[in-house]
Amino acid sequence: MDDFNWICPHCERAVTITDRRFSTNEHILYIENTDGRRALRSMFIVCPNPDCCKFTLTAALHESRRGPNGELLGSLIESWNLVPPSKAKTFPSYIPQPILDDYREACLIQDLSPKASATLSRRCLQGILRDFWAVKPSRLVDEIDQIKDKVDHLTWGAIEAVRKLGNIGAHMEKDINEIVDVDPEEAQLLIGLIETLLREWYVAREQRKARMLSVVAAATKKKP
Repeated sequence: MDDFNWICPHCERAVTITDRRFSTNEHILYIENTDGRRALRSMFIVCPNPDCCKFTLTAALHESRRGPNGELLGSLIESWNLVPPSKAKTFPSYIPQPILDDYREACLIQDLSPKASATLSRRCLQGILRDFWAVKPSRLVDEIDQIKDKVDHLTWGAIEAVRKLGNIGAHMEKDINEIVDVDPEEAQLLIGLIETLLREWYVAREQRKARMLSVVAAATKKKP
């Protein structure tokens, strides 16, 4: 396999993977069965970022057939992310644990059950609004409206775009624990919005705090 570009799910760095950084193996189902010949391909990738060096493990099930020069893999039937188990990003521990738990679980079941994932994302979004902005508890749609004049135009536009999408908007006015019938793309958009807000609000606030403290420390050090 040729070298390829890749984003590590652990450190989120864009890296190039060479043949020394990945390993693949195949297991062929030769035994006769009702579904036909199958091939299971597993792949390890080790991140070349020296500050990470963690591995990922994926598996993919393919249709398969015997060719003149060996096994030929056919159409992909199903694939799995085994390590890490989902595409959840890594966020700092200063973000409240219940928010991170809902986010990670929403990512974990995104493909298995988009509507359950969306329900967790809505609960996660409400948790963010109540913790970061201290909104008055109400329906999620009303809690979102409470921050309209507090966030920048681009952030508000992103929130509005997602909450008006398909079935998501119709259920923003109901209990956050109600199951929402959404498709996988809608579930992913909700997750993407949450990731953006976590970075734009929590991470940006902590980074600004660190910069200000650094200035204060430097100024204090220079005092006669």
